[in-house]
Amino acid sequence: MSGNLFQKYGNRYISVLSRVWAGGSSQVIKNSEETLRKALELKFPKAKNIVVTDMSGGCGSMYEISVETTEFKGLSTVKQHRLIAEALKNEIRDMHGLRIHTSIGE
Repeated sequence: MSGNLFQKYGNRYISVLSRVWAGGSSQVIKNSEETLRKALELKFPKAKNIVVTDMSGGCGSMYEISVETTEFKGLSTVKQHRLIAEALKNEIRDMHGLRIHTSIGE
């Protein structure tokens, strides 16, 4: 095993590459930080701050999203997160994971 591509973790080796192998196919990344941010801007037009970060190393499989808007006022954290997930329901299908942070802007 090459020391540059793999690291030993316990009794196994893990890849330190930050992209997903797509086999012989030419995988097209369907999501991007910009497309997700635009979808959230449409859903939350009063948002003071929307930050979308691709945490997957560029392959589009894991994102961290932060939305600050007064539109969350009076809603539980769970309901706020559901609204984010609903706004991105088509995009989420192609993701491995999503971290959501919400806050009420004043």
